[in-house]
Parts: sequence; structure tokens; C-alpha cells
Amino acid sequence: MKSEILKKIGSFFRRFWKVIIIWIAILIFIELGIHLGMDKKIIAVLAVVFGILSHAFAGLMAIIALVPVIGPLIIRVLSLPVFWLLNAVGYYVSVIAIKKGYSKNVINYRVITIIFLVGFTVGFLIAKLI
Repeated sequence: MKSEILKKIGSFFRRFWKVIIIWIAILIFIELGIHLGMDKKIIAVLAVVFGILSHAFAGLMAIIALVPVIGPLIIRVLSLPVFWLLNAVGYYVSVIAIKKGYSKNVINYRVITIIFLVGFTVGFLIAKLI
């Protein structure tokens, strides 16, 4: 029994070793940048660009999709255009509100938007499972 589990774990790491190393490198870069006092916006942009160029996000989605039953559903929700559209509208409205001086209200608004998107995802998962 233990050897079978170890074989599966070994197979997982052999299959996804590049993705795991890329994500470890991204996390080390972020931690090092914060520790050295780099601007957080620069750290975020570099991490996103590196993640896109190295296909780290696609690899992470592939790993999430491996989770039985729930994994493919999560990937399906995260790839819905409506999900991305709602999130994009939220960021656009946040930028406009910050420029008009409503920065304190934006924090509450973004929290509500994130809660809505998480609820949207959970609701989709529950609906598909039932």
C-alpha cells in the first residue's frame, strides 16, 4: 500500500517537476523582493510576466484539474468569460473610484466583489455536483 502511494507521488513529481520549480522560483523572487524593499508593483509585474512566459499559470491549472471531481469544475469556472468580465469591471470601477477620492470605499467594494466571485465559484461547483 505504501509503495503504491509512493509510486503515485513519484509519478506526480516526475510529471510536474518543471511547474513546481517555476513556482518555487516565483515565490523565492517575491519573498526576496519584499525582503530587499523593492516596489511591490514592480515585483507583481515581474512575477506575472515571468509566470505567463514560463506557462506557470497553465501548469498550476493542470495540477488543480487533477483533483478528482472538484478540480475540473474549478478550472471550468475560472475559465468562464463571465467570471473574468465581472472581475475586470470590478478593477475598472475601483480605478475610477480611487481617482475620485473614494479610496476607503473601494476596499469595502473589492472585498464584496471577491466574496461574490468566490460565492459564484462555490455555487457553480455545488450546482454541478448536485
